[in-house]
Amino acid sequence: GTSLGVNVKTGEVVAHGHTHHMRAINRINKSGSIKAAVEDGTLKSGIMYECVKNDVPFVLAGSIRDDGPLPDVITDTVESQKLMRHYAQEVDMVIMISTMLHSIATGNLLPSRVKSICVDINPSTVTKLADRGSAQVVGIVTDVGAFLPVLYNALKE
Repeated sequence: GTSLGVNVKTGEVVAHGHTHHMRAINRINKSGSIKAAVEDGTLKSGIMYECVKNDVPFVLAGSIRDDGPLPDVITDTVESQKLMRHYAQEVDMVIMISTMLHSIATGNLLPSRVKSICVDINPSTVTKLADRGSAQVVGIVTDVGAFLPVLYNALKE
């Protein structure tokens, strides 16, 4: 797979790789929703697949920069924030991985009782999160590619 035109395994730029996300959005749109894409076999793995298969609620909040958007995206930012705040009340722990802006936005919605872990290769991400009032956050400065397999293996045990 690719992310913004770069092969996620090798780190090399892929010819026309920047269009892969648009093709993926179009495939999900053709199915009608993320859940329908899982059910019809279009979506076979990944975070969204696991959320659907395990009945884990998710909120996809839109922005003015969105390509698409996907059918499940809530484009009204006030409404998406309300829904995020609702689900944030139900969690005991949050792991924020490798996305500074989303981590800060999520941190701002979490009750202070929620254990929060921020994993990012950039130490300033953890600092910015704490500076914005998310003092309960524990920061782990590392490459997410190294962190996730360790987490996975620990959870398996």
